[in-house]
Amino acid sequence: MFPAKVPKPTFKCYLPPAQTDVKNTVEKPLKKLEAKLLSGEIVVNEVNFVRKCISTENNQEGLWGKLICTNFKVSFIPQDTSPKQKSTLSHLLLGEHDIPLTCLEQVVTVNDTKGKKKVLGSNQKLKFNPTELILYCKDLRVIRFCFDEAGPESARKVCLAIAHYSHPADLQLLFGFEYQGRRYHESKAERVNGSTPRGLQTPIFDRSSDWDREIKRTNASEWRVCSINQNYAVSSSLPEHIVVPSSLTDQDLVQYASSFTDGRIPMWCWSHSNGSALVRMASLTDPLQQKKTEQKIFAAITKSHPQRNEPFRSDLDKSLPSILDIQSAFVKLRQICILDPFEESEERWLSTIENSRWLEYVRAFLKHSAEMVYHLEGGNSSVILQEEEDRDLNCVVSALMQLMLDPRYRSLIGFQSLVQKEWVMAGHRFLDRCNHLKKNDKEESPLFLLFLDCVWQMMNQYPAAFEFTETYLTVLSDSMWIPLFSTFLFNSSKQRAQHLMDFAKHKAIPQGEDQVVYFPPVWEWSQQFSTKDQTLFNNPMYVGKGAACVQNGEVKTFKRKPKAYSSTLRGPPTNLRNGVKGGEETLTRRSSLANELKSELTPVKDESPSERFFKDWFSRPADLQGLLIPLLMPSHMAFWKLFFLRWVPEACISKGGPVTTYHKLSQLVDEIEILQSQLRQYKGTSPGNTPLTSSGGNPTDQRRMYFQASSPDDPSTPPEYLTSSFPFTPTGNLSRRTVQGTPISKFLNGARIWLSTETLANDTV
Repeated sequence: MFPAKVPKPTFKCYLPPAQTDVKNTVEKPLKKLEAKLLSGEIVVNEVNFVRKCISTENNQEGLWGKLICTNFKVSFIPQDTSPKQKSTLSHLLLGEHDIPLTCLEQVVTVNDTKGKKKVLGSNQKLKFNPTELILYCKDLRVIRFCFDEAGPESARKVCLAIAHYSHPADLQLLFGFEYQGRRYHESKAERVNGSTPRGLQTPIFDRSSDWDREIKRTNASEWRVCSINQNYAVSSSLPEHIVVPSSLTDQDLVQYASSFTDGRIPMWCWSHSNGSALVRMASLTDPLQQKKTEQKIFAAITKSHPQRNEPFRSDLDKSLPSILDIQSAFVKLRQICILDPFEESEERWLSTIENSRWLEYVRAFLKHSAEMVYHLEGGNSSVILQEEEDRDLNCVVSALMQLMLDPRYRSLIGFQSLVQKEWVMAGHRFLDRCNHLKKNDKEESPLFLLFLDCVWQMMNQYPAAFEFTETYLTVLSDSMWIPLFSTFLFNSSKQRAQHLMDFAKHKAIPQGEDQVVYFPPVWEWSQQFSTKDQTLFNNPMYVGKGAACVQNGEVKTFKRKPKAYSSTLRGPPTNLRNGVKGGEETLTRRSSLANELKSELTPVKDESPSERFFKDWFSRPADLQGLLIPLLMPSHMAFWKLFFLRWVPEACISKGGPVTTYHKLSQLVDEIEILQSQLRQYKGTSPGNTPLTSSGGNPTDQRRMYFQASSPDDPSTPPEYLTSSFPFTPTGNLSRRTVQGTPISKFLNGARIWLSTETLANDTV
């Protein structure tokens, strides 16, 4: 006889666990919920018995715990510690439920019973006790907390604290200054003689030697490093060291600088092997001197060319969308991705993505960059990119052009040096465009995100041409909202130098200490992620110049041999041919783009030189270590799902998405590298052999792949935790209603904020 089944209880209690289990409360003390604090981090307010809503059909379910506001982040500490999910990156500075204060876009409080809501700013009053807190994040997360059982006064105070500390009055109040100051002094024992040499492989371009190396690397013999901007004497936004034509004297440059916006004289970016150079400059402000100054500058650039070819100038303000257009498109796209109902197969949803114009702008920048590449490579002319301030659109186009032209910048270190050179040191106004101080919404514009999306489009089309992954690009974007590194905090080199000088004095840091040491850039990834997690940045398909191969039992360096291709050559219709994604699409693109170039690139009926250039390039298999031109038709622009939809539960596919391919390829590459290592040990190292090293220069015993080779006994299917959002997870983001429930778009109700789901549940559509 089996005992009778005990019927399941029909009543479900939503009180916090600590309040429901009286017996356990008596027998053992309550778990003390404390936030993990960084050096210099302090708790400014907290509230217990808070429910964090998670993605689930039952809106009443969630995690119970404590909500804490510090001078760095908003932290939620669950009462019951859930096991760490394998599918998420383990951030060394942030917990699973932490949000940096600089990542907060809006802080919204709601009172269900009174039907009130308010967007909180700094030093504002809150006249009602909130029942909910909704946090809108700049990384597209939406987090919701409910104060069902929390003390009303404590809930109100923590909401006000979050709003206040997320609106710092001054740049020096950002937590990074306190944290890095303490970290510097705490790590004194690790330094010799009070200073540490730079351990970074990524050049910072704050020294003339970094520019000298770049000149030699590109063989730009007619250009020189100039230091007329030492101590920012000429321009407040240019770096102290810039590269200029050798034929221009320092005296000439100082004289010409007064005619340019903020003294931003033409600055060299890169040189082609044919002698053509890429130059960027601001607009001329003095109409009387404009023609005379232009002639002298252009004559010097012409003289730097071996064939004395005249440069081609492009006015980006007239050719491309404005920063306001880009911001408007992003706001629309953000609403579609995180507010509107998600139904990827629904034509209306897809058309709204198109109507946001975001992909149109991504394509516009790629197309214009490709056209400028033609003038530099095909037209054998130097290219001058001109923009009013030379600090926004020029950053995007100059960086994209170099990415297409130079395989060096498609490696991880090379890409970081490109961002450092063309964005950080060139004076892109990260402080204003990211709106870290939340002082001027009109200055905010996601230009750097647009650039990363353009890079992803190229990666998506040429998967084997880039050493890094889309996870790396996503993490790099997220790092803009972590105020612990100098890369994305300032508007210019001068502003960075001034603030860090004041910071050094305040923190008793010795005069003359390297700023990279006491306030490092974001490129020191070891401060954010473990060595294991950093392997997620490595692309297993990458074929670089230094890639190693095994030939006749010996490890040798791969070198591409030049081949002659006819204009009618076609490769086999494989799924991935020569590193280009797609099978039939690959063959179609060779003809479709060439056929439509006439309407895309010029209205002239006869085939122009640029059309012949692109037609010839697309007729041959792509050389992954040479020039790369992206597919430019509107149908070739893809939606970057990992970035924009990673927090959307409905878009999360279990054991699906590109990660499944990444998983298998990583295992195969790891197995190959193990065999190569064993083969080396067996054969021994001969003088002519090249030892295998990882992309970051680590020894071979450091595994490069996140997913490692499996044994024959392991299952062939992907792990259970793999989803299309890997290595991120939508768990913890605001849950959405089903089709039968209230549409998520109703949350807007004509405003930028949402009402609570409980209030909207009773609304009539």
